[in-house]
Amino acid sequence: MPASERGAMNSAPDAALDAFVAHRNLLFTVVYEMLGSAADAEDVLQETWLRWSGVDQDIVENQRAYLVRIATRLALTRIRALDRRKELYVGPWLPEPLLTSPDVADDVELAESVSTAMLLVLETLTPAERAVFVLREVFDVDYDEIAHAVDKSPAAVRQIAHRAREHVAARRPRVAVSAAETRAVLDAFQRAVSGGDVQGLFDILAPDVVLLGDGGGVVQASLVPIEGADAVVTLLTRIGGAATSVRAVEVNGRPALVLRSGDGLEGVLTVRIENGRIAGLYTVRNPEKLSHMQRETALRR
Repeated sequence: MPASERGAMNSAPDAALDAFVAHRNLLFTVVYEMLGSAADAEDVLQETWLRWSGVDQDIVENQRAYLVRIATRLALTRIRALDRRKELYVGPWLPEPLLTSPDVADDVELAESVSTAMLLVLETLTPAERAVFVLREVFDVDYDEIAHAVDKSPAAVRQIAHRAREHVAARRPRVAVSAAETRAVLDAFQRAVSGGDVQGLFDILAPDVVLLGDGGGVVQASLVPIEGADAVVTLLTRIGGAATSVRAVEVNGRPALVLRSGDGLEGVLTVRIENGRIAGLYTVRNPEKLSHMQRETALRR
C-alpha cells in the first residue's frame, strides 16, 4: 500500500479504514482490469480512499457496494483520459505488467481475467462494457450494485453484460492450457532465451508466432507486430543477449520472464500458448510501464 495512502488512513475512523483495507484487493483488481495500468489503478485507489474517508459511515448500508461505486466511477473517468492518450501512443499498446503471486493461478477465472491476452480483449470493449463485464463476470457483483456503479438501470446493465459477454467470447483465447504445460513451455523458453539457443527457440515457438512489443516510443521496439518464427527468433536473440539475467516470475496470473540488465528491468515477456508451443509473445519495455514492477520485484527480493 502506498505510503501516502497509509498516512492518510492514520487519522481515519476505524470503520472506514477497516472497510477500505478489507476490500482494497478487490478494488485494485477491478480498476486494474478496467485500465490495464497498475500505476493508474493505485492513483484511483488513493482518490477512492480520499472520497471514502469523508463519507458518513452511518448512511452506508453496504460498504463493499459503496466502495465499488466510487472506484468504478473514478476508473471510468480515467479510462476516457487514457483512451485519448492511447490514440497518440507510439507503436502497439500493451497492458502494464502486474507481478502476481503463484496462488493467483489457482483461481482460474481470476488468473484468466488479468492475463495479458484477456486485458487486450477487454480493451476492445467500450468503457461501460468493460466495467460491467469485470464486475459481473469476474467478481459476480449483482446487477443492482453494478447499476449504481455505472449510473444505469439494472435492465440496461443486463443488456450491456450480454453484449460484452458475447464480444469477449468471440475474441478470448479458446485453447485451455494447464498450469503444468505452461510451466514446461516457459522453462524451455527461459533456457533458450538465457543461453541464446537459436534451435531451442525454434523448437518452442509456433511457425506463425506473433510478437507485440511495447516501447512507447521511449525505448527501441517494433512499431508493428512481428510475425513468423524467423523474425521473432532474431529479435529474441538480440533481447536475450542484452540481458544480464532472465528470471521466471508470475505476471498477470501466468508464468513469465523478467529480463534484467544490471539493477534495471530490460523488459517483461509474457506468452500465449497453443498446442504446446508459444503462439503469441508480448514484450513490455516501456520504462514507465515497468516502474511499478521494478518496485515490487525489489521489495520481494
